Amino acid sequence: MHHGSPTRRRKGRLPQRRPPLPPPGTSVSTPRSPRRSGALMEIRKYQKSTDLLLRKAPFSRLVREVCQSFSRDALRWQVYALLALQEAAEAFLVMLFSDANLCAIHAKRVTLFPRDIQLARRIRGVENM
Repeated sequence: MHHGSPTRRRKGRLPQRRPPLPPPGTSVSTPRSPRRSGALMEIRKYQKSTDLLLRKAPFSRLVREVCQSFSRDALRWQVYALLALQEAAEAFLVMLFSDANLCAIHAKRVTLFPRDIQLARRIRGVENM
């Protein structure tokens, strides 16, 4: 590569961009891939539901393990306390992913990258997590 050349090389590939939308009133039939429509159906399914997405037993084991790192005593948890903690944890994660998705959209991407989550956490001021 010449040092004086005006073109620069970039690492990796450029992100794929969506094609521009057709003007309103025109009907364009574009075939949707089954994978994409299946993913959208799954997203809509989880948006409609109000049940927890993390399994209760693994979450409970994780909470007990974290508690054990702070205290050597065997701490006991009420079921409703664990459920409240799980609700709060899932709400936190959903909002974090929502903010990270906005970061990806701002970068004109549809794919969520780890750097989007890192940026969302930095803007929020969530540190050491």
